[in-house]
Amino acid sequence: MAIEIKAADVMKLRKMTGAGMMDCKKALVEAEGDFARAQDIIREKGKLIVAKRADRNASEGVVVTKIVGQKGYMLCLACETDFVASNAEFVASANAIMEEAVKIDAVDTATLLSSKATDGRTIEEMVTEKSGQTGEKVELAYYAKVEAPYIHAYVHFNKKLGSILGFNKEVSDEVAHTLAMQATAMAPISIDVDDCPAEVVAHEKAIAVEAMKQDPKNANKPDAILEKIAEGKMRKFFEENTLLNQAVVGEKESIREYLARADKEAKVVVYKRFALEA
Repeated sequence: MAIEIKAADVMKLRKMTGAGMMDCKKALVEAEGDFARAQDIIREKGKLIVAKRADRNASEGVVVTKIVGQKGYMLCLACETDFVASNAEFVASANAIMEEAVKIDAVDTATLLSSKATDGRTIEEMVTEKSGQTGEKVELAYYAKVEAPYIHAYVHFNKKLGSILGFNKEVSDEVAHTLAMQATAMAPISIDVDDCPAEVVAHEKAIAVEAMKQDPKNANKPDAILEKIAEGKMRKFFEENTLLNQAVVGEKESIREYLARADKEAKVVVYKRFALEA
């Protein structure tokens, strides 16, 4: 005899899992009213969806940040469509994972995913279950934790990109916000020349030298001269791609000059940025 599934039971399972009403009812029917088994069924559905949609592109989602004292956290919960990304429950899930990340104080993505949330599930299971709820590929596309004496974060209004900056001391909200917006909008590779990845510098310099060699005007110039010309081109590269050397958006002065004018002792000591790519 088929067990009667009450609406109250369906609502209870929905609150427990976040899954849709019909999915909850089907799971309870299959589990013959056993809530623990019904939760497992919903989780298995999520795993199945993840496996089937592994080759899909999760290019939508939400970026969320949180600052707790001298620690800052940023993560992105990604999905396939803007429809799901803009859903209030999906945003709530991203924030719920963030709350767990703060409690766990995870240092990196792998640590976060393998850690257990307050309710006993791992964070990876939370993400997988979201696939079961939405029917889309859902993944933790990014996670970062930073520490600094003063931290400021900015997320663009579309929630698809954001930055988090750490300073050596407290600065005004205006200054911190300007730099965080700059980093989010202009996507610098690094804070300054010194921390620009060596492989990026070598690659860009090689391109500049090769361009010099291809120019007929430089046919008879020795390599040492071409290297010097390439170094000049690298200065332009650093001006465009390192935060402190970029011009403030809409202004002539650099971020370095802007920061020094506001507070000569202030320095940016850590920087993270993430953007969902379509």
